[in-house]
Amino acid sequence: MRHPIFQLPVKFIFSGLITLVFFSCNEHPAPPAISEKEKPLPEAVATLNYSVVTSYPHDTSSFTEGFVFHDKELYESTGATGNLPQTRSLFGVVDLKTGKINKKAELDREKYFGEGIVFLDGKVYQLTYTTNIGFIYDATTFRKLREFTFQNKEGWGFTTDGKQLIMSDGTNALTYLDPNTLQPVKSVEVSENGYAVDFLNELEYIHGAIYANIWRTNTIVKIDPQSGRVTAKLDLTALAEDARIKYSGSQEMNGIAYDSLNDQILVTGKMWPKIYEIKFVH
Repeated sequence: MRHPIFQLPVKFIFSGLITLVFFSCNEHPAPPAISEKEKPLPEAVATLNYSVVTSYPHDTSSFTEGFVFHDKELYESTGATGNLPQTRSLFGVVDLKTGKINKKAELDREKYFGEGIVFLDGKVYQLTYTTNIGFIYDATTFRKLREFTFQNKEGWGFTTDGKQLIMSDGTNALTYLDPNTLQPVKSVEVSENGYAVDFLNELEYIHGAIYANIWRTNTIVKIDPQSGRVTAKLDLTALAEDARIKYSGSQEMNGIAYDSLNDQILVTGKMWPKIYEIKFVH
């Protein structure tokens, strides 16, 4: 006797097979989509705790653009801004007893706005703000050796890893320059949790990391030079507030200098009345 299934029309058999396959495939439905609220939050960047060791005087006419130690002495470079006639575009050695700068070189304020400086291999390199021109001086006599041009739209901060020059330009990019040709070697984009960190300003290289002031903030970020990732932050709001209490004309924080011989870190700001020596684990 023929099995009853063979007496059914073919279309019913085919339909049944599709239904069976459908239910088999749906025995393990896909997991529900993760809502925005359930997604893991980005890992917070650590804030570095610091203490104030001491403070020194700082000239309130100094519109700080560069801050660096060289041969046990603190150097500062400044810019001359039009609405502040007391400001000048110069660099020199800071007298920590008075805060005054012993001038080594000065630019024509009608032509140039002085920016960051850096020492490397017996030379001083100086950036200017919007003219795309830099200057090179002998690091002993401070005689101007020559000028150079750079491709970045603006010049801001300057530091070195001991081999190449590293400059900021107000964006989130750090540009590495060959000290001999002054041509760009590479560019590293700085980010925090995947987001660009713009307005990188005065720079300092400390124990294999780059520290950068963020313009118009009281924050200094610690940057991994290889990846450009921000790995930690310093919130120096308390120092900025103290500076404004002492001198109401104090402007934004800008300036971090590291004395590797004494493991000493000094910070200041534009037209601040004080330079602060701070200590933190770096």
